Amino acid sequence: MKYSENGEQYHIGLREGDPGKYVILPGDPKRCEKIAQYFDKPELIADRREFTTYTGFLNGERVSVTSTGIGGPSAVIALQELVKTGADTFIRVGTCGGIDINVKGGDIVIATGAVRMEGTSREYAPIEFPAVANLDVVNSLVKSAQKLGYFYHTGIVQCKDSFYGQHNPEIMPVNYELINKWEAWKKLGCLASEMESAALFTAGSFLKVKVGSVFLTVANQEREKLNLDNPVEHDTDKAIKTAIEALKILIANDKK
Repeated sequence: MKYSENGEQYHIGLREGDPGKYVILPGDPKRCEKIAQYFDKPELIADRREFTTYTGFLNGERVSVTSTGIGGPSAVIALQELVKTGADTFIRVGTCGGIDINVKGGDIVIATGAVRMEGTSREYAPIEFPAVANLDVVNSLVKSAQKLGYFYHTGIVQCKDSFYGQHNPEIMPVNYELINKWEAWKKLGCLASEMESAALFTAGSFLKVKVGSVFLTVANQEREKLNLDNPVEHDTDKAIKTAIEALKILIANDKK
């Protein structure tokens, strides 16, 4: 089977040179236009399936935003095809649910690594291999959050394939496994739960590219269970601004 026609990637619809070197990866295609407004001269390049791409400029450097849909499989399809067309530095921007009780709705979470409780990464690396974010990207995200004055956390996030396996584990046939592992993640200090970083970090290691993640915490189900204050926040603008400023830092560092 051909994975490209006339040089156009099969899933994301991009050709070599279409994306910038630096790419922001949201899940929701509807967030792409919002993110692209932070670019200079943004232009819609492709819109296919869950993959929407805009390319523009930040500090004179070509940059892009490409949506990935939900979960590891489509996220890694986007990553691998973006690498084939010239990108090499990626920041995943999305939402997460807090696990550690110190993580509240509205907080920023910057992932340093991810629990590989999903399936995609297992087709890239043995389970013993860690899913670790690129240090340059992590440092740029931390500096960005500090510059913007946002309250943030850095640490391990948990990745899964089933949204409802997290939120309603008791109804699942494998509830014994889901609940026991969730308690383990809590004891190990996992900050939050989401769905893409483990696959992206692992595939990024294989592809020799830089990948990091920043999230808006929507809420924290553990705080709710304990009857603690549990603010709910859906506006992803803080996470987006953190990623934009981080790209500017990465661009400046690369120019040095």
